[in-house]
Amino acid sequence: MKPPSLITRMTAIAALLLVSFTAPARAVAPGDFDALLKERVVAGQVDYRGLKSDPRLPAYLATLVSAKPGTLPSAEARLAFWINAYNAYTLQLIVAHYPLKSIRDVPHPDVKSPWDLPVANIGGHSYTLNQIEHDILRAQLKEPRIHYALVCAAKSCPPLRAEAYESERIQAQLDDQARLFLATQNHFDPIASKAELSSILKWYGSDFGATPAEVLTALAPYTPEPVRAALIKAPAKWAIRYLDYDWSLNERRH
Repeated sequence: MKPPSLITRMTAIAALLLVSFTAPARAVAPGDFDALLKERVVAGQVDYRGLKSDPRLPAYLATLVSAKPGTLPSAEARLAFWINAYNAYTLQLIVAHYPLKSIRDVPHPDVKSPWDLPVANIGGHSYTLNQIEHDILRAQLKEPRIHYALVCAAKSCPPLRAEAYESERIQAQLDDQARLFLATQNHFDPIASKAELSSILKWYGSDFGATPAEVLTALAPYTPEPVRAALIKAPAKWAIRYLDYDWSLNERRH
């Protein structure tokens, strides 16, 4: 076979380089993080003591430093990536200051809250937890079900899932989190048309609807019968009370 000419070889190399620089990046494989969650999380409660010496958390965070989330191939991949990153860095924030009674006890000089600390290094850029949640997950990806998945290391936050989020399964995972959160952190009385809701649904109610009735309608698909039927039939007739938020640490006791 005749060897390729110099021009042909240079053209092939250029094409290969072009593919390598423009091909969409795959999601960071959350294998270490998934295994970590399966071992360290039980019913939403976290073994922070064991997590403190677990090398899998820093190993996973190290993969995020060189990640390129902007080139991920789908909205589902970006959603899974950023939820996992948020939850992992929240765990790291607690571990870095453990033991403590609440995430609000994390020192945060010169900023308003622990969520405003530049704790995340992703793709060579520094982020706060607030930036990940509000500027990326809410503003860009516009997925209200993130509020069922993001963990704030508190007893009243949505239970931390004992597995990582994956692009292929994230729709089902978020639906499952919605059902779990509404069943454990909220109370519905379809006879009296009264709902006791998590304060999360007060703080971020606008992500679900413009009025309380619209919020309840958005929640309805994730509630069991007969709550679902009552919410869909007459959401405007329901009275809503928001529950106090328990900021104590969601720690798993041995």
